[in-house]
Amino acid sequence: MSLGATLKHVRKQQGRSQKDVADGICAQSMLSAIENDRYTPNAKLLVRLCQRLSVSLDEISLASDFAISGNDDLNTQMQVLCNQHRYQELQNFLTAPRTVAAVVTAQQTQAYYYYLGVAQLHIASNLTAAKQNLRFAMTMTETRSPTILTCLATASLATVQAKLGHRHSATQLTDQAITAIAEIPYEENSNIIFYLAALTAYFLQDSTVATQRLLTGITYMTTHNSHYMLANSYRLLAEIANRAGRENEAAEARQKQQFLSDLFHEQVPEKF
Repeated sequence: MSLGATLKHVRKQQGRSQKDVADGICAQSMLSAIENDRYTPNAKLLVRLCQRLSVSLDEISLASDFAISGNDDLNTQMQVLCNQHRYQELQNFLTAPRTVAAVVTAQQTQAYYYYLGVAQLHIASNLTAAKQNLRFAMTMTETRSPTILTCLATASLATVQAKLGHRHSATQLTDQAITAIAEIPYEENSNIIFYLAALTAYFLQDSTVATQRLLTGITYMTTHNSHYMLANSYRLLAEIANRAGRENEAAEARQKQQFLSDLFHEQVPEKF
């Protein structure tokens, strides 16, 4: 469920009114807007509402996953493996006959190849397979206009090309993904594009461009009142600063990353 739907569901389960939950925290009208996904609360407000409702932040996920089938159990299993970065298990799950047989529609097929490509991107020996499957995900769309899933596949493919040392292709794909983001309505998965663009530049050993993209992405996320991918962005900033010998910058970025990770339980990589 979305953030608003989760809070509303918990509140109703507890038999509490909006007025009761909002008392001393925010206006009842603001809580109503949050519950109906018309307003995204900042971190401080979100924490206070979760504490009032005894909701763990582990239950709050603002970024949505894409369905690979009409089977909710399969979708949930895929989401858990992906969100916990268990990429070898994710690849095994996606290539299992039961999973493959459940992928039916064009949209599910596009999502399937995207997740398979992402899993293989993080398994060093599978970059060639990742490249092929992310290309499938880029092209398997029912619309001519860009979608967030197409943008994600494009940005992910750019990262693969960078890891393979294909600078020109990686740069072109990154520019394509960033340009397309401006053409579609905002959703929190858009935050990933800027992180992937920075990661691509990092793999191409262009720390200046990587840093610029991260700072642009952080501004983009906070402008949209989102925390999703902020911890990962600061983690990569810390890595870049550390490699450049800028210890104070690295420590500051790591501190911000740790605060966000503790607050929102967003996992970050130790190695890139």
